[in-house]
Amino acid sequence: MEQYQEFLNRISSFELPVLSLGEGDFIPSASVKSKVREDNRFSAFYGDTVVFDLADAEKVIINHIVNKLYQAAPECFSERLIDSTFHMTLHDLSNSPVLNEVADAMKTNEAKLRDKLVASPIPYQTIQMQSKAIFNMVNTSLVMGLYPVNEQEYDKLMQLYQLVDEVQELPYPLTPHITLAYYHRNGFGQNSAKKLEDIINSLNQEKLYVTLHTSRLVYQHFTSMNEYRTQFHL
Repeated sequence: MEQYQEFLNRISSFELPVLSLGEGDFIPSASVKSKVREDNRFSAFYGDTVVFDLADAEKVIINHIVNKLYQAAPECFSERLIDSTFHMTLHDLSNSPVLNEVADAMKTNEAKLRDKLVASPIPYQTIQMQSKAIFNMVNTSLVMGLYPVNEQEYDKLMQLYQLVDEVQELPYPLTPHITLAYYHRNGFGQNSAKKLEDIINSLNQEKLYVTLHTSRLVYQHFTSMNEYRTQFHL
């Protein structure tokens, strides 16, 4: 497991306060086309995940930020995310545009996770997080990066992460974030990219504090990036 300072050093290398999308047209990753149809609405996309659902007051703040993004450069984005779905992912589990490819894995993950919780129940606690920067997540989406405010909060977060990682180990480290918007399926031009950079660089001058509650830690199934169903609370 990364030490707290190692974690901070890693996210600081790409969660920068100044967004730069480069010169020329912006071309999104192939991942966008697996999640967004040609009409720029979300397509079927299946899987399961463990997330912290955000408090209503925090969702209002995030929605206000998303409003600014869509007002400044609506042509840069796909269908808007429903504000009720705003969350911070603790641990990805499985995903695929084809349900049959992940159906068995989802059943296995759910059963393993339930067994883990029987053996190691999660006590109620909170974790204090602060925003780092809104940044470009692998040319797929705009996200708000978060980090625990100190080492004690980091340790609490990673204990929860490791519990779920024993269900399905991931080959990459945790980068806490809230997804704000997915890019337009076909990308956008340089002028739009500059508008997006300007609004992000303005928004990044403000910091947001988020309190994660284990009472809001849930295992979910999803059928698109806008449709999540809570199966149980952890």
